[in-house]
Amino acid sequence: MPATNTASRYGWVARSLHWLTALLILSAIFLGLYGEDLPFDTSETLAIKAQVYSWHKTIGVAAFFVAVLRILWALSQPRPAPLHPERRLETAVAEGVHWMLYAAMVLMPLSGWVHHAAVDGFAPILWPLGQSLPFVPKSEVVGQVAGALHGVFSKLLILAVILHVVGALKHALIDRDGTLARMVTGRAVGSGAGAHPRAPAIAALAVFALAGLAVLGLAGRAPEAAPAAAPVAAAAGGNWQVESGSLTFVVRQMGADVQGSLPDWRAEIRFDDSVTAGPQGHVRVEIDTTTLVLGSVTDQAKGAEFFDTATHKTALFEADILPDGAAHVAQGSLTLRGSAQPVSLPFTLNITGDTAQMQGETTLDRRAFGMGASYGDESSVGFPVVVKVELTARRK
Repeated sequence: MPATNTASRYGWVARSLHWLTALLILSAIFLGLYGEDLPFDTSETLAIKAQVYSWHKTIGVAAFFVAVLRILWALSQPRPAPLHPERRLETAVAEGVHWMLYAAMVLMPLSGWVHHAAVDGFAPILWPLGQSLPFVPKSEVVGQVAGALHGVFSKLLILAVILHVVGALKHALIDRDGTLARMVTGRAVGSGAGAHPRAPAIAALAVFALAGLAVLGLAGRAPEAAPAAAPVAAAAGGNWQVESGSLTFVVRQMGADVQGSLPDWRAEIRFDDSVTAGPQGHVRVEIDTTTLVLGSVTDQAKGAEFFDTATHKTALFEADILPDGAAHVAQGSLTLRGSAQPVSLPFTLNITGDTAQMQGETTLDRRAFGMGASYGDESSVGFPVVVKVELTARRK
């Protein structure tokens, strides 16, 4: 059984790579469509959904490498000539579909891999590598663009697969020629005469280029996301003006840390650094929960099971500022989802002239605020949530 191709048949290497690629691509498509419709309203259903998506991503990465190997092999080999070169339109369509398959087999899994690497979220890739990619930053914008490209390329791949299968069935059932036998059994069929036109390849690649440019164009016209640090000016009564800052948190989901942020908040700060005993001031922070960002699970986090942003659009942290040795602590309460719980936020403070820099961190338990009541197993969503605050303020 020859390994290499000739002008009238495919070798066993090309045929093996063809069927392996088909198996991987079809499996990834099925798992992706299946996982998309799975619920995630309990820890058990979330675990199932995450497992399905992990297999989807893992098989997709495998399909990418196999597809690259297949294309490299195909470029190094002669391609069997069309059996009906006189049917110019049919031959051109078949060639175009083949090039669409080649492009989609690489671009669809690659865009999905970039999306996975750019955003935090559940469903890790089940390889010892692949959770991140060189030159792919953690970025919501990159993740959104890659996700949109993945969706478009997946539809083009499905279209190309359908056309490819229809063409193969036509050759087998209507023409009754040996086109399909070349790939199934490796039988030599035809004289080997006939060329492969370049125009269909150019047209197929142009389709993907235009689709990609369309996605990038839409992304460029999309409204700019709220910046990571967007505190509003201190309200009347405060004597410190917040100039910049960030409010982030980390929760463990399906065994992986996922970082989120609440970019829209306003702070009213009263603080007197000359006080040495008792409260030195007071802080009141209003947080717009509707601006929550949590990687690929942002929508889930905003849902009724967790932040319930449709009902509770604002969270409130109010506390006294107390000295705590060489550091400080904001001792008060956090009202989230309508539930007020005591919170202690230790922080460091560095004041230079009229400028203050603050960094604080505390750990909350999501169950205290009624979050994820049906997620009772920490293997799906962890109980502790690490909250980090950084800000720079200027004395008014």
